[in-house]
Amino acid sequence: MIWRPPKYTGPERRKAPRCRPRPLRALLFLLAVVVIGHTVGVLTLVNGETTLVLEAGQTLGDARPPFPYMQIDLPRNDDRRQFAWVMPREQPGGPWVLYLHGNASTLASTVNISHYRELRHAGLNVMAPEYRGFAGLDGVPTESALEADARTAYDYLRFIRKIPPGQIVVYGWSLGSAVAVDLAAAIDEGAVILEGAAASASAMSARRYPLFPMRLLMRNGFDPVGNVGRIRAPMLFIHGIDDEVVPRSEGRRLFEAVQSDKRFLELRGGHVTVIDANASAFSDTVRQFVGEHGLLPEQQAVKGEIRSEGRSPSKIAVSPVASRTAAGVHARR
Repeated sequence: MIWRPPKYTGPERRKAPRCRPRPLRALLFLLAVVVIGHTVGVLTLVNGETTLVLEAGQTLGDARPPFPYMQIDLPRNDDRRQFAWVMPREQPGGPWVLYLHGNASTLASTVNISHYRELRHAGLNVMAPEYRGFAGLDGVPTESALEADARTAYDYLRFIRKIPPGQIVVYGWSLGSAVAVDLAAAIDEGAVILEGAAASASAMSARRYPLFPMRLLMRNGFDPVGNVGRIRAPMLFIHGIDDEVVPRSEGRRLFEAVQSDKRFLELRGGHVTVIDANASAFSDTVRQFVGEHGLLPEQQAVKGEIRSEGRSPSKIAVSPVASRTAAGVHARR
């Protein structure tokens, strides 16, 4: 009999069967990772809506208007502190514009100060309130809270300064447009101006976070398209041709829902650069718009060529696409 050595079986570890993951088990593991990650993302968006969507929390900053202004505390029934900047023109009287700024900014942001300057050039006194949760103010900025803060500023103009409603222009920039629409739908005003306005902030957030059901998650929808049809005052829309934040299609969608006299003006520039890129055209257009609707004295609302403070006459300069729209008011009822 021939002796043969025992068959080699390898190291001890190979005596146990290797762990070979089954395809189904691996798929379930990956699915669990995705679900957990998605859930964490949803909770982050829900809990961080104030930071991610409203982008509040900035300090006031050091920039100030190059013209006289007053910072006042607005009277409120809830004892919550709210302040505003009041910037009257040197000439007494005239209409007032209630300027509502957007997210990720404060009263002292450069883009807002540029707006104050050009609105005053257009012949308007300016009041700009700050929101809770912004510029160091206490409170959580929600949709209803911002509406209440805007209403407090409007009531100051109406009942403290005794400004007639027909002499008040409600102006909303960016997210402030949604606040302006909600306010204007509930009050009387002489005119409404919206710049860089979106038909739906929740729709914009859905584009920004396409993997999440933002329309269901957002507690603050900011959907002015549902309210804008209730406004009876004339409306002016201003939108940057190169707006990288709010597409023109969003502004047009909101514009189409308006039932009052309306105008849509497209100017060169992006979301925050329109005002400085088209300063003269901006103030001239606003002056002409409010003048056409009787908010300015006849001598201030010069038709054709419009004179601003310290400026020579200037024609309204718009893009070729916008020139057809800016030529007149389009009325739909």
